[in-house]
Amino acid sequence: MAHLRINGVQIAYEVAGEGEPLVLVHGSWGDRHNWDTVFDSLARSFRVVRYDRRGHSESERPPGQGSFQEDADDLAALIEALQLGTAHVVGNSGGAAIALKASVKRPDLFRSLIVHEPPSFRILANVPELAPVLEVIGGRIRKVVELLSAGCIEEGAQTFVEEIAFGPDAWPGLPEPLRRTFLFNAPTWLDETRDPDGLDLDLGALARFDRPALVTEGETSPPFFPAVVRKVAAALPRATHATFPGAGHVPHLSHPAEYVRRVETFARAASSG
Repeated sequence: MAHLRINGVQIAYEVAGEGEPLVLVHGSWGDRHNWDTVFDSLARSFRVVRYDRRGHSESERPPGQGSFQEDADDLAALIEALQLGTAHVVGNSGGAAIALKASVKRPDLFRSLIVHEPPSFRILANVPELAPVLEVIGGRIRKVVELLSAGCIEEGAQTFVEEIAFGPDAWPGLPEPLRRTFLFNAPTWLDETRDPDGLDLDLGALARFDRPALVTEGETSPPFFPAVVRKVAAALPRATHATFPGAGHVPHLSHPAEYVRRVETFARAASSG
């Protein structure tokens, strides 16, 4: 593990493997170890970079209000600092939203874009039939915010895991290191919820992204994630939309072999044109 100073913040990162660059962007609450199940396998085919986003685990947690756009700028700066040229960028959940924001601002750094279930819920706001979906997810997010704001960190983390990300009764089954990571990074997630543009995405700008994109959803995910995925896929001019059978919000954890196969296959096809 090494550190780089990116946009004034110390960022922890790791690099493994040889080949075309592939950058992994973890979701909220987590860190680079969220990719443990697929990191070594991907490193057999690519030069893989994973890092702790600002405010997470071994990266610096700066004071003051943060934003997903800052994270997107960090991603771009990391690609440049490591002299990767262009990279396949892979993001899950909050990391997917960050990768999408970076693709809008710095498409020149991308070979391809591979994202799973970004929580960009505001793009659903003008779709009347999805209003009930937005009401559900909004209520669940508010519940977690209230718990964390009241200092109920573990209860808030468990509520997020079981009502938004993983599903009922998932918290006790998570490995102890992953639960500790959730608890340590809870303040950063709470900060993210105060970012007024964090859950929004410029679909018009996304339509100008001219690189291959793979946008995926889990078959068992709550309905608000597939609703976002389909609008994102429809906006991207060179998008492939796919579903992970039997998987939910974190297919790299629940179905790592299938996840690696899909990422490898898509990235190689993207590079070959």
